[in-house]
Amino acid sequence: MFSQEEYLKALRFAAKAHKEQKTPYGLPYLTHVTSVAMEVIHASIESKLDDDKANKAISCALLHDVLEDTDMTFDDIFNEFGLDIAEGVEALSKYESLPKKQQMQDSLNRILEQPYEIQLVKLADRITNLQKPPKDWDNEKKKAYLKEAKFILSCLKNSNLYLSARLEKKIEDYNQYID
Repeated sequence: MFSQEEYLKALRFAAKAHKEQKTPYGLPYLTHVTSVAMEVIHASIESKLDDDKANKAISCALLHDVLEDTDMTFDDIFNEFGLDIAEGVEALSKYESLPKKQQMQDSLNRILEQPYEIQLVKLADRITNLQKPPKDWDNEKKKAYLKEAKFILSCLKNSNLYLSARLEKKIEDYNQYID
């Protein structure tokens, strides 16, 4: 179904890039990207995605935060993985040079220009992120995050029906954290 060699290549690159970074819950950051990749792998199987598209999606899932959260550059990804994956990862990255309110819309616009296998990575990322919110999040931040999840779903729901249904359920479940 997918290439273990390509998975390990992307995983090693992500591990090197994210180094000692932690999730908001204190876990190694690699737990996040591998969780996103797991969602993508399952969706690839459920959707009968062809091997090349599955490998591209899985690699982008493992690398999706490299540009946004590390010192790695587009050229680093391009040199290691080629143009398709580098452009996919770039589309999945928010440009911090933009005002905060415009970052997600800009990223979604760029994701929508990508093939479905890149779009489903964003769905998988938000599914993975819709866990119990960090303790320091106030109710307004939780509401804003939920609203953003709904916006992502509305923009990308047709990219993968399996992941869209998963995200819809996660959104429904997330309401328990809103006061």
